[in-house]
Amino acid sequence: MLRTEVLAGLVVALALIPEAISFSILAGVDPRVGLFASFTMAVTIAFTGGRPAMISAATGAIALVVAPLAREHGLAYLVAAVVLGGLLQVVLALGGVAKLMRFLPRSVMVGFVNALAILIFSAQLPHLTGVTWIVYPLVVLGLGIIYGLPRLTTSVPAPLIAIVVLTVLTVTAAIAVPTVGDEGELPDSLPLFGIPDVPMSLETLQIIAPYALAIALVGLIESLMTAKLVDDITDTHSDKTRESWGQGVANVVTGLFGGMGGCAMIGQTMINVKQSGARTRLSTFLAGVFLLVLVVVLGDVVALIPMAALVAVMILVSVSTFDWHSIAPATLKRMPKSETSVMLVTVGVVVATHNLAYGVGAGVLTAMVLFARRVAHLVEVTRAPSADGSEVVYTVDGQVFFASSNDLVYQFDYAHDPGRVVIDMSAARVWDASSVAALDAITTKYARRGKTVEIVGLDEHSAHMHDRLAGQLSGH
Repeated sequence: MLRTEVLAGLVVALALIPEAISFSILAGVDPRVGLFASFTMAVTIAFTGGRPAMISAATGAIALVVAPLAREHGLAYLVAAVVLGGLLQVVLALGGVAKLMRFLPRSVMVGFVNALAILIFSAQLPHLTGVTWIVYPLVVLGLGIIYGLPRLTTSVPAPLIAIVVLTVLTVTAAIAVPTVGDEGELPDSLPLFGIPDVPMSLETLQIIAPYALAIALVGLIESLMTAKLVDDITDTHSDKTRESWGQGVANVVTGLFGGMGGCAMIGQTMINVKQSGARTRLSTFLAGVFLLVLVVVLGDVVALIPMAALVAVMILVSVSTFDWHSIAPATLKRMPKSETSVMLVTVGVVVATHNLAYGVGAGVLTAMVLFARRVAHLVEVTRAPSADGSEVVYTVDGQVFFASSNDLVYQFDYAHDPGRVVIDMSAARVWDASSVAALDAITTKYARRGKTVEIVGLDEHSAHMHDRLAGQLSGH
């Protein structure tokens, strides 16, 4: 329904304004940089994205990634990193990165979300230190409105009401507190197209490449996670590959118009899809258009917003982002220790490095190691001697690969077995060269004692690998 899509776009645009400004400040850039990014991301992804009704704009995740670059090298390098990050997303999408999301463990995703929440909260602390005392009751009042208003009505976004109330209060009472205008100049015109003003050199590439890769990975992870969430809510399927390259195109466009980059927003998408009932690309497009119109027309008013109001909004964002269920005692008691460890490693690395991509990488690596350790002992070997004692049959049951094959070699009685040994692999599968090398080692140990080994029951895949590699893996 057209009315639903239009109203949804307007509500999202109103809710985006404070968050876009807050994320700009989080990234250490002028508010206009985040606002332009939200406009160009939303409008572009409305055409290129693979998940209708999903909202993409400037986000806390990307702001945290680019903050060190903006602080150390300035806005021009940040914008260049956003363009390169978008190009990397297109390349990764065409390479099938969306299909790799299935290998991202749930515990890593939970750690990613929790770390994001912690970093967003910690980024508010500078706005709460070294300020006049009146800032603290203003933040408390803002939080009270944000948490209390939805109990009365949900027709207007509570964060927007909190911002309006605190702004009116500080202006009418002439309360001197830090404002958005103190953080930087707001836009009074449309964003302008331009190539990033950086030297086209290898040195520049070395500076921006790590940040570009982080932008690409963090943006894709959060966008694909959000797309899956919307799929579940709407009972529809989305094109994840298109969403991946669509995010890349949107970031390239955003960078060329001077924006800080972005990705899908879980919170704003929930407002659009769940609370407002939007289902089409029109709501996403209109959210971007309404955002720009509101900011350009009301720029002078936005400059009066007290920072205390935005701190309250971002505290709400961090608290609602954090997966509190993941640290509930009942959950921790039921959850395998390995899952909890992966989540804690992800959070720990992100908080320590302030880099979400590093945390995801560390979490995936930890999950892989713990999984390999767990399945390394899942191969069972059963020994069955013949009635006359002339031969013995070993039945191998399980998945034989680099981790489990280490134990396999020690499951045989080389000294006391008879002259003929049969290894039945009917219930097993050989996955890699390490497994073939283990079977070679077993055969060699028996051969040194003058005993013969016959390997039977290999399936087609295992037999092909064994025939190709047996006897070729060692010079000893």
